[in-house]
Amino acid sequence: MFRTALRNLLAHKTRLMMTALAVLLGTAFVSGTLVFSDSVGGAYRDRLSKSLDDVAVSVTAGGPRTDPKEQATALDDAMVKRIAALPGVASVRPSVNGMPMIADRHGDPVGGDWGSDGANYVPGKDGKDSRYPLVKGRGPAAEGEIALDAKTAGKAGVTLGGTVRLAVDGPVVEKKLVGVVTTDNPRVSAGAGLALFDTATAQKLFGKPGEFTELVVSAAPRTDQSALTAKVRAMLPKTFEARSGQELAATQAKMIDEQTSSIRKTLLIFAGISLFVGVFIIANTFTMLIAQRTREIALLRAVGASRRQVVRSVLIEAGLLGLIASALGFVLGIGVATGLHPVLNATGASLPDGPLVITPSAVLSALGVGVVVTVLAAWLPSRKAARIAPVEALASVEAAPAVRSLVLRNSLGAALTALGVGVMLYVTRFKDSGGINYAMAGSALTLTGLIVLAPLLSRPLVRLFGRLAIRLHGVSGKLARENALRNPRRTAATASALMIGLTLITGLTVGAVSADRGMSTMGAPDMTADYKVSSTSYLGLSPEIARTLAGQPGVAAAVPLRSVGFQADGNPGMVTATDVTALGRVLDVSVVGGSLAGVRGTTAVAVSDKFAKEHRLTVGSTLPMAFYDGKKAAPRVVAVYKDTALLSSALAAPALVDPHQEKVRDSQVLVKAAPGKAGDLAEKIKETLGKNPLIKVQSQDDLRRHDAGSIDDILYLMYGLLGMAVVIAVVGVVNTLAMSVFERTREIGMLRAIGLDRREVKRMVRLESVMIAMFGAVLGVGAGVFLAWSTGHLLRSSFPQYEMVVPWGRIAVFLLLALAVGVLAAVWPARRAAKLDTLEAIGAQ
Repeated sequence: MFRTALRNLLAHKTRLMMTALAVLLGTAFVSGTLVFSDSVGGAYRDRLSKSLDDVAVSVTAGGPRTDPKEQATALDDAMVKRIAALPGVASVRPSVNGMPMIADRHGDPVGGDWGSDGANYVPGKDGKDSRYPLVKGRGPAAEGEIALDAKTAGKAGVTLGGTVRLAVDGPVVEKKLVGVVTTDNPRVSAGAGLALFDTATAQKLFGKPGEFTELVVSAAPRTDQSALTAKVRAMLPKTFEARSGQELAATQAKMIDEQTSSIRKTLLIFAGISLFVGVFIIANTFTMLIAQRTREIALLRAVGASRRQVVRSVLIEAGLLGLIASALGFVLGIGVATGLHPVLNATGASLPDGPLVITPSAVLSALGVGVVVTVLAAWLPSRKAARIAPVEALASVEAAPAVRSLVLRNSLGAALTALGVGVMLYVTRFKDSGGINYAMAGSALTLTGLIVLAPLLSRPLVRLFGRLAIRLHGVSGKLARENALRNPRRTAATASALMIGLTLITGLTVGAVSADRGMSTMGAPDMTADYKVSSTSYLGLSPEIARTLAGQPGVAAAVPLRSVGFQADGNPGMVTATDVTALGRVLDVSVVGGSLAGVRGTTAVAVSDKFAKEHRLTVGSTLPMAFYDGKKAAPRVVAVYKDTALLSSALAAPALVDPHQEKVRDSQVLVKAAPGKAGDLAEKIKETLGKNPLIKVQSQDDLRRHDAGSIDDILYLMYGLLGMAVVIAVVGVVNTLAMSVFERTREIGMLRAIGLDRREVKRMVRLESVMIAMFGAVLGVGAGVFLAWSTGHLLRSSFPQYEMVVPWGRIAVFLLLALAVGVLAAVWPARRAAKLDTLEAIGAQ
């Protein structure tokens, strides 16, 4: 039976080619995902291990303090000397880290949203810093000097001796490039920039004079890291944190695994969809092959082959096909893994460069998945082959499907579809993500029900398309309709592959367009200012920016907002500070109690109605505030305002907030244009601020589009990932038509003999393909719109602006693409049918 399976595989290699292509594409997606995620993880780990080579212990300030009673501390030269004096310590490297924004030729930040890593250059006895090996020039040694890594220098368009423009939390500063370095920093290798300064300059830019961000302790030879870490930890104040290099490596390795795991899971979901679509093609192909080989199977049964042996023969054939296609798919998957890197980086993923990592588990997984999927898809056709009685098979080339089986299938499909639709209607009663599990189950049931019910649904839809075809093309249209209706199961299986892809694409499109429309209504609805000026860095803006803008022509008001965290009765909150007398010029604040005019000095605040309700505050109440610098305040509540996006829990005068900021910074500046000056004010603001890469100037429309812009990027990425499923579905249409032409060879010969010319034969096959494609498209678009509508209700509480929008233009494009798929898929089968010799075709068995 093995030899029989091998002979069948070689005998029908042309007819199995498209099936092999479907398996190949699906496994290529799987193997590409596995190789890609392993390669990204390996690149991160390689960079990480190199960057932590000399780190025995890392000492940091431990992050923001949660207990206001804790005394403020700092890492300084005294602490460096104390740690350096410990036994086992070889050296202590004091580091100062921050995030400067380096401008490129156009004034945009190098590194995009990632920004750039800033650090101090710490020269050793030889005048060089071993952490940042020099490629050209020397390390920075004065305030006006800077060193960059090679990639950052290239992006900024500056060469040795040139001027680098950058900003940290204020105006643009210019420094001379004196050195170019290399680094193993994983963030830099993933796309961020790197800027190095002398220690004094780095402290001035990123912190306070004499203070460091981190102390990196190197151990003497044969010193135990854990023991040294314990010694360092024992001598530190509670607010400091000491971690060994091994702990840092383990923590960051875990983060890397989580990041790569999420990428892997997402891509594998789409790979699974592609393989699921491929199941229909594989099952369809083997069903048609078995129907064409009934005489052969009958002879095997007649000479003694058992049903089990027939099943085994078909499954061996499927296994061999799956193995060959999976092996080729794995090779193609290596190319997919290579291509995924620049594609995802183009969407902002910022993944590090590194060699491809091909693990045995990736190879075995890809081959195993391909073989298992192919064998499982061929299992039902193999059982059908085993049930063929020798006498019946010898008497008939192809038996008609049993009416009973179709009745049972239609009944099961109707039940599953009704159950799925019922669950999705139940989902519409939810207002939050609590119904997500029901939505997933309902979507799966609805799609499964439609797949099972597809043979029944194909009749009315194909007849509808057939009427149009007959009206336009006469006899060819009628023949195409009858061919599509002849075997509804085959038509349904072929169309279902396309339906699944279009259901997902349509659902994603409706959801994304609806979310985009909702986002466009959000922005900052209470903002009456024309522009919001903010920083691309978490450090905020220098107060000088607001003062500079306030004096510019065309600016009616420039109101800065700054904030600081506090605790009230053990719960965290944020207080925003501004000049309340000018606030009304840039923000529409709805006061529900008291008066904002009383917000002044350090003794009065206003609170949002939401915060007031949570803490049971009213006008006249005292708000206990415990700041994170250890200080406290108890101002009186003089007003309650309606909660708004631009103001936090409380509103106060700068006198209350400024003393609790390490360095006074504004989070944003709201700018109101003078009458008739709003049009070109954005460019003037950028010019005034020296085209600062740190600064973002956004109009109200920009704010509304900000979040919506990422939706389109994600949607197009999803289109690309789902495109593989659609390609496999197209392969299925081609395969079905080609095999259908083969089994109808004699019939086509008869049609040619009674007067149907080659052009009409081509048209007949083409119209049949279009009907199948349009049937799948209509079913997919309808299902996608329904699932998007019902699932959208889950966003009503978290996204009240969401309102379903059906993008009729895009849906029309999807239908036109389905029409094009039908036409293109029929090109080869139609030409093959038209080229059949009439006499040979009539004599075919």
